[in-house]
Amino acid sequence: MTLKDKLTILADGAKYDASCSSSGSSRSNCDGTGNASISGICHSFSSDGRCISLLKILMTNCCIFDCKYCLNRKSNNIKRAIFSPEEICEITMNFYRRNYIEGLFLSSGIIKNPDYTMEKLIETIYLLRKKYNFHGYIHCKAIPGCSSYLLKKLGNLVDRLSANVELPTNKSLKLLAPNKDNKKVTNIMQTVRENKNKYFVPAGQSTQLIIGATTDTDYDIMKNSENLYQKYQLKRVFYSAYIPVNKDKMLPMLKTPPLKREHRLYQADWLLRYYHYKTSDLLTIDNQNLNILIDPKANWALNHLNEFPKEINKASYYELLKIPGIGPTSAKRIIKSRAYYPLELNDLKKMGVVLKRAKYFILCNGKYFMPSKYFQKQFIYTNLVLIDEEPKNNSSRQLSLFYENK
Repeated sequence: MTLKDKLTILADGAKYDASCSSSGSSRSNCDGTGNASISGICHSFSSDGRCISLLKILMTNCCIFDCKYCLNRKSNNIKRAIFSPEEICEITMNFYRRNYIEGLFLSSGIIKNPDYTMEKLIETIYLLRKKYNFHGYIHCKAIPGCSSYLLKKLGNLVDRLSANVELPTNKSLKLLAPNKDNKKVTNIMQTVRENKNKYFVPAGQSTQLIIGATTDTDYDIMKNSENLYQKYQLKRVFYSAYIPVNKDKMLPMLKTPPLKREHRLYQADWLLRYYHYKTSDLLTIDNQNLNILIDPKANWALNHLNEFPKEINKASYYELLKIPGIGPTSAKRIIKSRAYYPLELNDLKKMGVVLKRAKYFILCNGKYFMPSKYFQKQFIYTNLVLIDEEPKNNSSRQLSLFYENK
């Protein structure tokens, strides 16, 4: 099998892993090739959130596990291939020199056992760092169940590690991935947290959750994510819309991946990380799924309409963050500017506030943007739904990696 054939097979096998991100590292160039400083890594994302700035490959798609949702499961009759450590190094360096990539995302199926697979990953990245003097960004998937000393050895070579939770609950994991153990994944996360420093996994750790392969609700998913952020200080939880690549009676047969749901989960995740929301603010036991028609922040505001409209010239920083259309940057600009003069609607527009959402929830000098009789939940909800359904400019639309946009 030629190197090109291997690359075709193993790049295709890696495309379903969403947990790669290329920011947050400060590895310096020590008279070698590449640079992974924060400003030296480019970012390119597909429309469904997948990072495409890295060479993203599997070391092998051979696997001893039989996860029902995975294309590379052992029971599938597919072409198998394996890269040698030298082959991965040569491909990475050739792609980097051609300016195709800024770094490497390396994962693997599990061959023989977790420790053997980890040893091969370590051998590859050690060669890349020491023999090829590559100091660019490297993100590697840790293999659950591996020895802690191997995990620490790998952590000193890479910028970011990920260990994928895959499914939101232990019940779902046992159903669809009986060979996997959630405890082995969280053990990796705990080790990384305890040992993290400027040399060990400097860009932090991430994980992935598959969305739509099970009956788990958005509440289950967000509670799991919230726990991971708090307990293990993860940089990112990535959400991957389930793509039906296998036929199995335990799997849902979907015509298209639930990308809209994935998008709403990313929005909710953003609120957890940057807007001081909690899962309990967005979802409850009685209402366990996000509203597909409007974004989670707007949905929260509508469910707490008694707290609005907010006077833009008096609201605190945290109150401003609760207003749909206002983010941290705009909130800081508002507070800074209103110290000099009262702000009007046009002033907010100049600051970058998304007025098509914000205008329904604010007052400017005691004035609502239209007669106050229209400050009603159903009226606002209808208009917000229409905003989300507005056709996007085709010139700026990004295409999915897996399905043609209709």
